[in-house]
Amino acid sequence: MAVDRDLSGLADLAGHIRLEMVKTDLEDEAPFALTGRRFAAVVVTNFLHRPLLPALIAAVEADGVLIYETFAAGNERFGRPKNPHYLLQAGELLDAVRGYLRVIAYEDLVVGEPSRASIQRVCAIGPERAVPALSELPFA
Repeated sequence: MAVDRDLSGLADLAGHIRLEMVKTDLEDEAPFALTGRRFAAVVVTNFLHRPLLPALIAAVEADGVLIYETFAAGNERFGRPKNPHYLLQAGELLDAVRGYLRVIAYEDLVVGEPSRASIQRVCAIGPERAVPALSELPFA
């Protein structure tokens, strides 16, 4: 499944037998479109809407993987986003998955390509233990 508010970048994948494409704005939608669904892989890039973190973690199936990369504090030196509301704080992404998924790799660094940016990225599998209902997560 691919979820985005603009699916035009996925036009070459349209009609693929194993891909469901869902056009939605995850920040404006309530309740979360994927509630109750689990996926073998959840991949998030350049997106941060903190209220969705618990739902994204809960969407990882038992043997699934979460790969998440987005901008972190310090990025304001290099360009957009500059607003701290859209920048992860030190260790924030790691803290969000800790105890629910098993972290395989985590980085908080400045990259040079495709342009300089402060980012955090995590690769985690799981769940490490049964992920409770979304409403039972402490940061929901």
